[in-house]
Amino acid sequence: MHLSKKAEYALRATINLGIATEVGRSTVSGAELAEANRLPLKFVERILQELREAGLVETHRGKFGGYALAKPASEIGIGQLVRLMDGRLAPICCASENAYQPCTCPDEDHCGLRMLMIDVRNAIANILDRYTVAQVVEVTLRKMRRDGIVPPFATAEIYATADTSSKRKADPADGFLAGLSQLAIHTNESNERDHF
Repeated sequence: MHLSKKAEYALRATINLGIATEVGRSTVSGAELAEANRLPLKFVERILQELREAGLVETHRGKFGGYALAKPASEIGIGQLVRLMDGRLAPICCASENAYQPCTCPDEDHCGLRMLMIDVRNAIANILDRYTVAQVVEVTLRKMRRDGIVPPFATAEIYATADTSSKRKADPADGFLAGLSQLAIHTNESNERDHF
């Protein structure tokens, strides 16, 4: 699977709209979304239009108008967004569940490559379909708070700032699943303290 720039920008915009909601912003302009993600405004606006047509984003007119999620972030699946923007999750079309097309293989039923790519598709779908925008927003905000980073669209006075000048490599411990695991541990510890 290759995530297109269109899908990447749609995911970023949707997650940022979820973050905006969590920090008390009811709408965000297209220009603010583009700036927060360092993306071209025209491209972001086209993507937001597609998300609006799909019923995931809504627009509000007026002085404080802009874009907002059209439904709760907990009802927007990550896999749903990727499929909307990119179509199939499978690396090859004959392994796709939703966008199947026959390949040139003479015996598709016994093709080792197809079997392997079906497993790849299943692994990708199992992760992307398991999580929602709300969960990604929650883990993202938790990590930002931990690192003293002001979330996009939040007022700086609420958050302490941290030095972000040093570049870090992609550490597996910084991944979404690791963050989700930490959130689950923290939630379980809080629940245990509440029972005593």
